Amino acid sequence: MSRFFATGSDSESESSEKEVQVTAYGKTPAYQFSDDEEEVKRVVRSTKEKRYENLTAIIKSIRNHKKIKDMSSILTSFEDLTRAHQKALPVITKEENGITPRFYVRCLAELEDFINEVWEDREGRKNLSKNNSKSLGTLRQKVRKYIKDFEEELAKFRESPDQESDEDEEAYNSEQDKEAEDSDDDILDIKQQIEQKVAPKSIPTKTVEPDQDDSDDSIDWGTDSESESESTDDENQYQTMRERFLKRTTGVDDKEDREDRKKEKRSKEPKLRRKRPEEDADEEGEWETVKKGHAVEKPKMFEKDAEIDIPLVLTKLTEIMSARGKKRTDRRLQIDLLFELRDIADQHALGTAVAVKINFSIISAIFDYNQKISEPMKLEHWAKLLEVIQSMMKQLLNNEDIHMSETISEENEEFTQSPYYIRGCALAAVERLDDEFTKLLKECDPHSNDYVSRLKDEINVTKIIESVLDYFERVGNNNELCRIYLRKIEHLYYKFDPNVLKRKRGELPAGTTTSVDEMDRLCKFIYSKDDTDRIRTRAILAHIYHHAMHDNWFQARDLVLMSHLQDNIDAADPSTRILYNRMMANLGLCAFRQENVKDAHHCLVDLMVTGKPKELLAQGLLPQRQHERSAEQEKIEKQRQMPFHMHINLELLECVYLVSAMLIEIPYIAAHEFDARRRMISKTFYQQLRSSERQSLVGPPESMREHVVAAAKAMRCGNWQACANFIVNKKMNTKVWDLFYDPDRVREMLVKFIKEESLRTYLFTYSNVYTSLSIPSLAQMYELPVQKVHSLISKMIINEELMASLDDPTETVVMHRSEPTRLQALAMQFVDKVTNLVDVNEKIYDMKQGNFFQRGNMGNRERGFNRTQNNQGGNWNNQRRDNRNQRNRNQRNQHHHHKQQQNQRPEQDIQIQQIIEEE
Repeated sequence: MSRFFATGSDSESESSEKEVQVTAYGKTPAYQFSDDEEEVKRVVRSTKEKRYENLTAIIKSIRNHKKIKDMSSILTSFEDLTRAHQKALPVITKEENGITPRFYVRCLAELEDFINEVWEDREGRKNLSKNNSKSLGTLRQKVRKYIKDFEEELAKFRESPDQESDEDEEAYNSEQDKEAEDSDDDILDIKQQIEQKVAPKSIPTKTVEPDQDDSDDSIDWGTDSESESESTDDENQYQTMRERFLKRTTGVDDKEDREDRKKEKRSKEPKLRRKRPEEDADEEGEWETVKKGHAVEKPKMFEKDAEIDIPLVLTKLTEIMSARGKKRTDRRLQIDLLFELRDIADQHALGTAVAVKINFSIISAIFDYNQKISEPMKLEHWAKLLEVIQSMMKQLLNNEDIHMSETISEENEEFTQSPYYIRGCALAAVERLDDEFTKLLKECDPHSNDYVSRLKDEINVTKIIESVLDYFERVGNNNELCRIYLRKIEHLYYKFDPNVLKRKRGELPAGTTTSVDEMDRLCKFIYSKDDTDRIRTRAILAHIYHHAMHDNWFQARDLVLMSHLQDNIDAADPSTRILYNRMMANLGLCAFRQENVKDAHHCLVDLMVTGKPKELLAQGLLPQRQHERSAEQEKIEKQRQMPFHMHINLELLECVYLVSAMLIEIPYIAAHEFDARRRMISKTFYQQLRSSERQSLVGPPESMREHVVAAAKAMRCGNWQACANFIVNKKMNTKVWDLFYDPDRVREMLVKFIKEESLRTYLFTYSNVYTSLSIPSLAQMYELPVQKVHSLISKMIINEELMASLDDPTETVVMHRSEPTRLQALAMQFVDKVTNLVDVNEKIYDMKQGNFFQRGNMGNRERGFNRTQNNQGGNWNNQRRDNRNQRNRNQRNQHHHHKQQQNQRPEQDIQIQQIIEEE
């Protein structure tokens, strides 16, 4: 029956309508057979096909999820994939002899690469949602753990990832095609059965002349047989109305032809692969054609018959460099073209000037490859950059006729006749090279071999700086010389030269040139020729640092005092302030090594009192507390960090500071034990001491801080041996003192200082107990020379720290009982506190009285009332004033009486003085 003309009885039409309704809206099949009809032949598939089909379906879903970076779905699909592979293991063991299918290994390799790529992309990870970010960490751990069982298969696959990939896919597709053919054969059998069961009814052919009007009936509908076959084929092919109107009808033969065409096309067409982001970060989703076994064809540089000369090469160079900075520029290809152009210029001997111009263009192209300034360049480009700059500087140094400068315009460039003029700046290229070297070092793990291998490149970098320095000493101006001198200084100032100390000791001849002499030459040139404050300031700071590192304490101190850097350093840029902090830290260490404990404490106190020496020295960031810095600010601060090999040991710095504070603070505390207005010299050390005193149970010291606190407690009792044992022992030597250049000398100096300060503390603490002390006994107690003890006590008496007198004939120290007793000291403290409390109360009362009675324009009645109140207030004020005056008089009398008692010597002292006079 035709699709458009219905003929027949009403019953037939009703049945057909019912069939259409059921087919369109119900799930029942279009044709229902009776029990006596033949059953439909089912397709039987093997277990291998089922398992592999399940695996490929999951792999396909993983690839789809990777496109949108849906990490949670990838994690779920990966878990399903592992379970499906576990189910397929018996089949793999039986059919494949235990060899994992290649498509499964490919999926694991792609998944591992994808996870590593997302994990390394820090900026991209920040844009992930919280759920995806959490799923990424879980997925990374599970994949790394799972692929350990497939290490051999993955290694073989990565050696030849494209090998046999097409064969695997075609094998799997052929299996699917066989299935499809079997199912198509079954469908044909069913169609034939249906055609035999359902007999079509003939419809007379309706023909219309072409001269008739263009109505709907004027269309030639064809013969009955054609419509009949079409209707039956359509009805047999589609089981639902949706399939009938949405899908195109294709025959089995057409399908086979299409499959053949697909296979031919697959074998002929080149593959398309996506460029990896590390190959070109700027090619957003661009595809390139890659033929199997062949590289991408580069555009031809010149025609075959072209005559290679200087104008042609320069034109080509301008053409290549004109694409610089454009959006669709392939920067890797641009670098390759420039290298090829350089080789062509060398082959045709176009001159050194052209080679220098091309080398400078290559340097610019390599710098442009990485668009993110905060990230370092790749190592392959770094190696090329070093080679090209070294080659360019050799050409510039060997040819004095070549002049290269930024002031030369492109129109005035000359490449054919000597002298040659080239537009460019070698100094800017070297400065950028130095910055890239610093970024490479900061990117590496400082405790790995990669850092060491990268640090070896500093030799090449310093050689390039030396060659640029030689070039600009010949043709440069003062400003350019100062800039390149500063670069050399920054690679020199933090390096220790043992020849400096050897020459001080006379082990080397006097004319030997050391790094200190080289620093003097470079810095003095900058001091005299520089026009900018920044370069001169950084040169001074580096000069002081280098002097301090080699124990030139007086030269470093004089430079600090004469330059007045501490007055204007707050207005400097952050990198200069970091260099200032590093200089002060090293200056403090130098003062400590030179036995200037007070100067060492003054240099280090500003760094240590903040509690953030790590951040101030740009050696790392402390954990963030309450969002005190934003993500952008943290990124900027990380860029300012110093490379690891330039770090100052923070534990050494803190230990020197705490030991210096101990040697100053403990004698001061002993001297002002009962002074209520005693000030703290070192806040950090005082906090460490107080926190230790608050502990109920104090065990043996373990950390560096605990050792210093235990030594301080021993010093307060005058026990210098225990103090020295806590400061100088095996653990402290390993942690701190062995890091110095001459550790034995530092340890001897420490023990000497501990003896002297322990003696001073002992005299301050127990002076009120003794009437006189024997100097030889003190010298024996503290293992010091008698002359040293005599000198220390004399200084204390002169500075009025100790109320005593020296008796030289008997070598004794006669104490004067001038210090009040403990009860008197506490009473004086109590009087001071009560006086302060009364004064505060009186001020508060005066403020209340003044606010209550002072008013503006009031009536006569209110004025009279105020006068009365003011008189009363005046009486109260007079009475308080009298009371305060009386208290002051009483205090003065007590103080005068106390002074008289202090000036009176005890009877024993008078007797001793009389005996001395008689003798």
